[in-house]
Amino acid sequence: MRVEIPKDYDPKNESKWQKKWQKDKIYAFETDKRPSYVIDTPPPYPTGSIHMGHVLNWVYMDIIARFKRMNGFNVLFPQGWDCHGLPTEVKVEEIHNIKKGDVPREKFKKMCIDLTTENIKRMKRQMISLGFSQDWDREYITMDPEYIKKTQLSFLKMYKEGLIYRGVHPVNWCPRCETAIAFAEVEYSEKETYLNYIKFEGSESDIVIATTRPELLPACVAVLVHPDDERYTDMVGKKVKVPIFNQEVEILADEDVDPKFGTGAVMVCTFGDKTDVLWVKRHNLKIINAIDEKGRMTKAAKKYEGLSIEECRNKIIEDLDKKGFLIKKERIKQNVGRCWRCKTPVEILVKKQWFIDVNKLKKDVKKTINEIKWHPEHMKTRLLNWIDAMEWDWCISRQRIFGTPIPVWYCKECGKPHVATEDMLPVDPTKEKPNFTCECGCNEFIPERDVLDTWMDSSISPLVVAGWPQKNYRKLFPANLRPQGHDIIRTWAFYTILRCKALTGEKPFDEIVINGMVFGEDGHKMSKSRGNVIEPEEVLEKYGADALRLWAANSVPGSDVPFAWKDVKYGYKFLRKFWNAFRFMSIHIFKEEENEVEAKLNYMDRWILSKLNRLVENVTKSINQYNFADAITNIQQFVWHVFCDEYIEAVKYRLYSDENKEMREGAKRTLEKVLKTCLKLLAPFVPHFVEEVYQHFDDKSIHLTSWPTTNYELIDPEIEECGDTAVEIIRELRRFKSDKGIPLNAEIKQVKIYGDEETVEKIKPFFDDIKGTIRIQDLEIKAGKPSVKEKIIRIEPLMDRIGPKFRDKTSKVIKYLNSEDPEILIEKLKEGIEIDGKTITKDDIRVEKEIIGETGEKVEIVKPENVDVVLEIAVG
Repeated sequence: MRVEIPKDYDPKNESKWQKKWQKDKIYAFETDKRPSYVIDTPPPYPTGSIHMGHVLNWVYMDIIARFKRMNGFNVLFPQGWDCHGLPTEVKVEEIHNIKKGDVPREKFKKMCIDLTTENIKRMKRQMISLGFSQDWDREYITMDPEYIKKTQLSFLKMYKEGLIYRGVHPVNWCPRCETAIAFAEVEYSEKETYLNYIKFEGSESDIVIATTRPELLPACVAVLVHPDDERYTDMVGKKVKVPIFNQEVEILADEDVDPKFGTGAVMVCTFGDKTDVLWVKRHNLKIINAIDEKGRMTKAAKKYEGLSIEECRNKIIEDLDKKGFLIKKERIKQNVGRCWRCKTPVEILVKKQWFIDVNKLKKDVKKTINEIKWHPEHMKTRLLNWIDAMEWDWCISRQRIFGTPIPVWYCKECGKPHVATEDMLPVDPTKEKPNFTCECGCNEFIPERDVLDTWMDSSISPLVVAGWPQKNYRKLFPANLRPQGHDIIRTWAFYTILRCKALTGEKPFDEIVINGMVFGEDGHKMSKSRGNVIEPEEVLEKYGADALRLWAANSVPGSDVPFAWKDVKYGYKFLRKFWNAFRFMSIHIFKEEENEVEAKLNYMDRWILSKLNRLVENVTKSINQYNFADAITNIQQFVWHVFCDEYIEAVKYRLYSDENKEMREGAKRTLEKVLKTCLKLLAPFVPHFVEEVYQHFDDKSIHLTSWPTTNYELIDPEIEECGDTAVEIIRELRRFKSDKGIPLNAEIKQVKIYGDEETVEKIKPFFDDIKGTIRIQDLEIKAGKPSVKEKIIRIEPLMDRIGPKFRDKTSKVIKYLNSEDPEILIEKLKEGIEIDGKTITKDDIRVEKEIIGETGEKVEIVKPENVDVVLEIAVG
């Protein structure tokens, strides 16, 4: 028994299909003969909630996954979770009102694991509620022992290749997170501050330097000037005294100094920025650590020890001013490097850390980047330019707790580092001891307490997805596709390419598709601080997942996407429009003929089938090019206007007629063909809606069916052109009925269509469709022009003109105008009609005319804008 079709489409049914898909495992990756298609799915931080940026990114990849499955690929669409790192630790500290050092290490780690586990559960439910088609049996979690083992193994292999080393170097340091961060994790933002002009006294002459970092005066190790700057030529090589702190520093010449900035004299301190690092190395200067790991001033700052950076800056400026060393202050804008997680300004500290030798790999990485196909292409250029600007190696050690342990111990006697052996993995050096002895004979070791940068986990995602380090992993490696946001190109994309190239010698993926950011309706990037965030759950509650997916799909990779409620509402209206059309069609296509009837197609059927196959061709091409906006726009335009508004209306007369059952059957079969094809084209975009409709045709999921193929034999440009002309005429006649208040199902006595010979020949094959759709009793299609004439049926005096002109004679004038034949009267009015000394002109009257056809009946003349024909209509 066929399921009753509800009157309205209800998005609440989406959860029904989500449960069924999960139960039936229709998205499972199977080992079979089909070609594999592997998606290197981004593993998000388990924050506990999906935001609109996630929706945008995952809709892109879900469209691709569903499209590839329907095209015969065995799709591996896994889901991972990038658990470790600062965000989770910061949240735990916030929830429990603690710092990481306030509780035992293992207790803090358990807090992180518990929070992450709950967050993953919530985000997984949200992903399922959005209709994403991951294979959850392929889920990976970076904090699980098996994943940690693979991250540590990758560390071991790169260490053995000499690509990982431990050294003492200046590193970017976040005082809030109390850890080193990588060059790629520093974000820059503009800030207004003061450029302070400070006098350094010398035995022979003084020099004034300009700096934005007076708090680093205790770490000043030199003053630099440009060698060609004549103001300071005689001072090079001499020494000056740093105010307040009194250490003597030498004035040196360096070509990188900008003579136009400030006074042209700059202090070198350890370290204010990357330029200081370069100068210290170039001039072999000593290093003074004035700021500690927590962003407090050290003993080097003397009486300012223990102050925060901001407190110290203000206090030193105050003291410099009192002592006469502060010459002046100028407001200036500068780019400040901040931690990409907590937004705290970063400092540069000298620390012993673990690094990946990026310089050894740069050349190979750039070559590999060019082997990958980028969508859009300019994102590749952005990454290459950034790599060229890289000056530091990748610092991979973090002074945190919740992370993959660095599998290293240090000999207690000689200090030599010892890495774990592969059979020991996964290993936590703080909990386990090595089973070997140092070459010096000592068997006591100090564990490495730092953990790995979380990007060390996620940068091997394509390897983990493929099954590395098992021997057969290359069957699924490289991945076919990496989808990701443009905000992590220089981190996740770069690190993955670098690491996979180092570990395998190959590129990690064939193609990369970059999505933009989501902006609020106010035109700014969505952020809680701006109050412009729209939560996906709010949209799901009102309009369902498919309407939200349509908003996301109507965009192009690489571009930022504004969220707009009107776009979601349009998507919802589209689904309801299609649902109502389906309900109407179901009355007919599910109704069997009493006897088997051969389906005959007419020109209107051929018109829609030609357009349908052209649609299939265009949509397939657009999705293959990742132009989702073009694909969904074409589908919606076709379904809403071409199919629902034009074709369905044009075949209704055949569906309700018993005169020609073959033609009726042709209309029914064409309706079903177009409907099913459109459902399949929409399947990657609105998976719930299409399943809800398709269940009335088949118990099998539509997502297990094949993608439509283009039947080029049915594409006929001539039929399309002729059909477009006929459809435009039908549209114009429907508009005429509406404007005249004539019910669409009411008959019209006669319509004559006039045009040139060529146009008439185009229209003739659609004679029955025009006649039947508009319900015309007598339809004629003729070459030439209509033979009609205007007839004046009434002349009405304009009282606002005649009254003031004739005053008490007005009634006499009106009587005269009503007594004369209108045709005769209009001739007389050409010269003017005099009554009692005053003249009536054409300006004093309004003429009412009607058009008379060849038979003498009243007709209406309509000239469509888009078709060169004239319609002569006798309503009857």
